Amino acid sequence: MLYYLKVMNIFFKHAIYLLLPLFLSQTLLAAEIEIGETGFDDTILDEPIKKPDWFKLSFLDIKEDLDEAKMEGKKGLILYFGMEKCPYCKALLEVNFTKPDIVNYTQENFNVVAIDVRGNRSVTLVSGEAMTEKQFSVQRKANFTPTLIFYNLDGKEVHRMVGYYTPYTVSAALEFVADQHYLKETFRSYFARADKLDRTDKDSLDYMPYAMTKPYILARNKIKAQRPLMVLFEQANCHACDVLHADAFSSAALASRMHNFDIVQLDMWSQEPVLDVSGKKTTSLSWAESLGIFYTPTLVFYDEFGNEVLRLASVAHFNRLNNIFNYITSGAYNKYKSLAEWNNRH
Repeated sequence: MLYYLKVMNIFFKHAIYLLLPLFLSQTLLAAEIEIGETGFDDTILDEPIKKPDWFKLSFLDIKEDLDEAKMEGKKGLILYFGMEKCPYCKALLEVNFTKPDIVNYTQENFNVVAIDVRGNRSVTLVSGEAMTEKQFSVQRKANFTPTLIFYNLDGKEVHRMVGYYTPYTVSAALEFVADQHYLKETFRSYFARADKLDRTDKDSLDYMPYAMTKPYILARNKIKAQRPLMVLFEQANCHACDVLHADAFSSAALASRMHNFDIVQLDMWSQEPVLDVSGKKTTSLSWAESLGIFYTPTLVFYDEFGNEVLRLASVAHFNRLNNIFNYITSGAYNKYKSLAEWNNRH
């Protein structure tokens, strides 16, 4: 009996060591997708968030930061545009930028400089021009926080990520820039190669009752439309798409405002014929490709004349979408060149 107990004790000890990594991985996975689930509260936080201590301490002289990155053997510079009480920024910093693989890879290949989109510190551009952080954020069209803008060592913007993405997508973006894949392909094509989603189920989109039906005739280049247009690019088996419809789009406050838009839902991988906003005959696939869309759902908003006003291609919940709707349905886009400028008008 004593021998049996000793054997069982050894078994359970080894079982714990074997199962612990699985448990931790599941816990981390839950943390990763929490922001992409229904019920996520994207209300402005009560307390400021703390930026990682490995972010570069910078005088916000972009040329100087680029020179230092080059001297240190880095592949480029990342500008992180955020706000102190932004829930999406908190998710990026606490989910993505605490993962050892992401932190180590980022530090090895990039310097990261933080820009406060509401801040008043002086930023000196490569050209020598100086402006406040707030003005710089508007100039760079950092419409949503967080925004990560990737620069190569020549100071050229080569990629940007707008909003919150899961660690898998952030890792792909870091490698896309560090390995200079941007020289020969788009992030859309680079990212799609690793995408294992089943795109054969073409009936899985959650079509809204007030969305346009086929044929998709969206031309508004010759005749002014009565309402702005919201083009919603989705794909089969898209969890984030399901969350968008079940969460934000199901709220009475947003649903009632959908009637202020012409709305079309397109499968970004479909060969469905579309007459786009410029009057060009194309397909859902070709149009999404020409727009560089890699994430679903992506919302692209056009004015009555077919000019793109704004796009959102990341995880989004009620308050973020409500802000977009306010900006567009109020006609503020006619006065303010970007959502960033409108948000910073006070």
